[in-house]
Amino acid sequence: MVMAVSFERYGRLYYLDPGPHRPRVGDKVLVPTDDGPEVAECVWAPQYVTEEIGGLPLCDGIATAADLDRDEQNRQRRADARVIAKRLIRQHDLPMKVVGIDFVDRRADVDQLVIVYFSAPHRVDFRELVRDLARGLRARIELRQVGARDEARLQGGIGPCGRDLCCATFLKDFEPVSVRMAKDQDLPLNPLKISGACGRLMCCLKYEHPLYQEYNAKAPAVGTAVETPAGDGVVVGHNVPSDTVVVRLAASGRRCACSRADVCSPRQQYEASSTTTPDAVPVELPAPVVRREPEAEPHAAEPSVEPAAETAEERRQRKPRRRRRLNTDEGDTPQ
Repeated sequence: MVMAVSFERYGRLYYLDPGPHRPRVGDKVLVPTDDGPEVAECVWAPQYVTEEIGGLPLCDGIATAADLDRDEQNRQRRADARVIAKRLIRQHDLPMKVVGIDFVDRRADVDQLVIVYFSAPHRVDFRELVRDLARGLRARIELRQVGARDEARLQGGIGPCGRDLCCATFLKDFEPVSVRMAKDQDLPLNPLKISGACGRLMCCLKYEHPLYQEYNAKAPAVGTAVETPAGDGVVVGHNVPSDTVVVRLAASGRRCACSRADVCSPRQQYEASSTTTPDAVPVELPAPVVRREPEAEPHAAEPSVEPAAETAEERRQRKPRRRRRLNTDEGDTPQ
């Protein structure tokens, strides 16, 4: 069985093995982490899956009242630490932006630990800031600088599609994204159109790219004449998400969206391949001429070939003789 939990509402989902516990949607459960068990909300109730999934962390059980009180206190401490960190950053005049605060109180090697995640355009000397934060929060301080994509993941937000950011909901690792992927998907090469909330290329370009590659490999190209159930036409566009092809009909001139299977049927593929056969016909024409040679009779072939060779030899022999006779005649005449 598998269940899913989230530490924040509309946040990233984490999958657990419920074990003997059967929490319902909305219940608070304990999730094992590197810093000890933490309270999370059950988003998907335990359910059976068709495939065997191993390696999932085991749920530590239903959160008690003491666990809920501790979680609420930690939330208040994180909020207070954020306010103090922002105030001290302004006092030290540092080019830093606080992205997130994490409060740890169940680690074996330290009583209380405050982890401050920040973003900055370059390396920052925050040694004095750490001393002031430790004095103000009375805890051990760790400052960790994150990149633009990690900043968007920690803060969350709404993407250009109108949905929650992929990095803040289900993406685990960031994979490299290139402009070539945007070109293959026929997107405008405008940074404002293909960039996400982090200012980098959108992550969805990566995991949607194989779909576009498969579609472009099988769909007819723009300008190809195709046959549709509505009549013959020419391909003028593609719609990859719906797996359709936009065709302009030759009879009426209107556009219609047809399924890719309708314009890529085996029969039409065979007709498209047969259009290249006339080009190969002239190359194969000498073959029938060779086949006609055995049809001719042996006695009919001899007079057609041998006399031609004899007449040619006789002509080459007669020409010098005629020239000699003319020379001798001309030589005799003056005498």
